[in-house]
Formats: sequence, structure tokens, C-alpha cells
Amino acid sequence: MAVVSAEIAFSWPLRERVLKALHGADAAARDLDVLAVVLSRLERETFRAARLTALQSRLTHGSRDIHRLHWFVELHEWQHNAIFAVLAAPLLWGTHLALAVEAWRRAHGRHVGEWLRISGEFEALASLSAYRYEHPDDPFPEIDDSAQRHAVFDGEALGHPLIAGARMVRNGVRLCADATGSGADLSSLDVARDDPERVEGSGPRNQHLLVVSGSNMSGKSTLLRTVGINAVLAFAGAPVRATRLVISVLRIGGTLRIQDSLQEGRSRFYAEITRIRELADLAAGPVPVLFLLDELLHGTNSHDRAVGADGILRVLLDRGAIGLITTHDLALTEVTRTLGPRASNVHFDDRFEAGEIAFDYVMKPGPVTRSNAIALMRAVGLDVQE
Repeated sequence: MAVVSAEIAFSWPLRERVLKALHGADAAARDLDVLAVVLSRLERETFRAARLTALQSRLTHGSRDIHRLHWFVELHEWQHNAIFAVLAAPLLWGTHLALAVEAWRRAHGRHVGEWLRISGEFEALASLSAYRYEHPDDPFPEIDDSAQRHAVFDGEALGHPLIAGARMVRNGVRLCADATGSGADLSSLDVARDDPERVEGSGPRNQHLLVVSGSNMSGKSTLLRTVGINAVLAFAGAPVRATRLVISVLRIGGTLRIQDSLQEGRSRFYAEITRIRELADLAAGPVPVLFLLDELLHGTNSHDRAVGADGILRVLLDRGAIGLITTHDLALTEVTRTLGPRASNVHFDDRFEAGEIAFDYVMKPGPVTRSNAIALMRAVGLDVQE
């Protein structure tokens, strides 16, 4: 009775902490079991690449440590057996296990985040490797890091990697500027073998900005995503969906996924201009920015939109940024007049075939000259009269 009384006096004040530790370990161990399978596979593999061997060396036998935590949880489950519970109670089984779990957390808990990061990097590298295997014809980009003052994106026959090759339409995009905002000559990079003024969807050598206009569903936003994803692939060390890409070191930013927020009380327009302000601040830094602005300022009236777009684009270009914007508003295409030779208009158009709208997704020079919005409204059954 004296021993039992002493055990109760010792364990009762710790009861809440013991239960918290054991129940927390139970949930964590079940989640970490999946990670242990991944770590076990990575630990068994033999790598030759220096980057992969360095990542593997930082795993520190993570699968073994996670299995140990899982073993503690299994021992805790034994207490649910009525026969074993009679023996476990005087042995302070749960208290010992809780102390062991806490010792495990102090020793290995800080490594969990590192294990997750390493597993994530292996997964990312494996994904890039799979992409390379599935697209052996895609070239690796030429990253120009010799002249930091230049912003260059010169892609030939760019395509989006998530669009099947059988229906993908490729377009060229050529952008270049120096850090002062003036046009930079690309001749030293040997990227203008053809006529520099010919628009294959690109533009002249010193092009900072492309204003992309066009009708609904014609491919404007897809072009922005194509440029952005190929830039990300280039900096990730992956092949790009193009026949050729020369790119300098750039920061990438855009407004393709801007949404309003009921909880924060923000409209889409306010969220958009907040993001653009971040891009303008980023452009003032040492690394040039590649900006991709989808439907620039479409949440305001035409006059404020034209004035605001001119000011925003002038700031970005003066800070050496390069990029593309899309618009449905034909009035916004006039911004190229005020920005001078640094900006050009390009467009996507459509045509009617057998009573249906068809798109070729080929980028052409100049602003778009017509819209298909009314035709689309009629196509879905809306009675719209001109």
C-alpha cells in the first residue's frame, strides 16, 4: 500500500501532461509513418550526383527514429488490453512512455522539418527528372548571368508544358532591357539571327513590354502562364518548353491569381494594386523583374484605368523591368504611344466557322480590332441586341 500510495502521489500531478504527450505522439506517429516510408527508400538508394548525396547525408537515419516513435505508440496501445492494464498500472507504464516520447521530441523533433524539406526537394527533383524523360526534345535554357544590369527573356516557340503537344500552339516572346530602363542590345547574346523587327509574337530587340489584347478564350492568359512557367523551369534547372530560351537572372511576379476577400474586406481591385505595389518595390531592387499582369486594372473605370496603367508601367519600365500585360480594353492599347518604342502591341484573334468561334492561338502584331463577347453571350443563349 505504501508503494502504491507513493506511485499515485508521483503520477497523479503528471496525469494531464502524460495524457497530452501520449495522445499527441499517437497522432504525430501516424502522420510520420508515411514520411518514414519515403525516408527509408531515400536512405537505401545509392546516388552519384553531389547534390543528391549531400541531401541524403542530412537525413540522419530519420526512418529509424520515426519507427522508434511508432514503437512507443504501439506500447501505449497495450494498455488498452484489460489483462495487461493490471500489470501496467503499478509499473507506471504510461508515465514511462510519456517521458520516453518527450525525450524523443527533444532529440529528434527539430529534425522533422528538415526531413520534410529534404523529401520535398527529392520529390521536386524527381518531378523535373520525369519531365525531362517524357520530353527529351525540350532544351535546357541558356541563363545569362554575365551582365546583371540586363533583363533578358528571349524565347523561341514557347509552349505550356501542361498542354498536350498535339494541340499546343507555340509563340515566340522577346523582351530585353537594361537596369536604367533603356533598351539593351541583344546582339552580344546572339539571339537575333532573324530580322529584329519581325513579330513572331515577340517584337524588336529592345522590347521591354508587350501589351497583349484579344477576345475571350483567345489565349492571352495562357501566354502569360507560358512565359512564367518556362522562366520558373529555367531557374529550377529544368528543360524548357521551347526550341530555345535565353534568360537572365530575374525575379518573377504577376497578378494572374488575384481574388477578392470577404473576410479581409478587400476587393479584387485593391488586392491587385497591392500586389502591383509589391512588384514595383521589387523592381527597385538589384535584380530585374519579369512581370506578368493579367487584365491590368480591369476593376475600375476606363479613364482611371488608362491613367493608372500608364503610370504603373512607366515606373516598372524605368526600373529596368520587363514583362507582359493583357487587356480586353482596346483603349488600354494606346499606352504604347506614351511609352514609346519600349512597348508594342500584339494580339490574338478569332474567326467564325460553321456558326462557331474558332481560335488559332497565334500571336500577331498590333492591337486586336474586334471582340467576340457579344457572340459568346448569344452562343450561351442570352438574347443580346446590338
